[in-house]
Amino acid sequence: MAKKGNRVQVILECTEHKESGKAGTSRYITTKNKKNSPERIELKKFNPVLKKMTIHKEIK
Repeated sequence: MAKKGNRVQVILECTEHKESGKAGTSRYITTKNKKNSPERIELKKFNPVLKKMTIHKEIK
């Protein structure tokens, strides 16, 4: 059986992409520890459509 822990998969979505008006979305999947960081995370990731580093926020 797999271990049960505090790590969960989360989806990060670009915040600047919606305002740009370009088609598609920039999303990344990562994991986080629910116990250490219960709030939503924000990371700087590369957006291939906009071709620059942007802030990606956690969505549901």
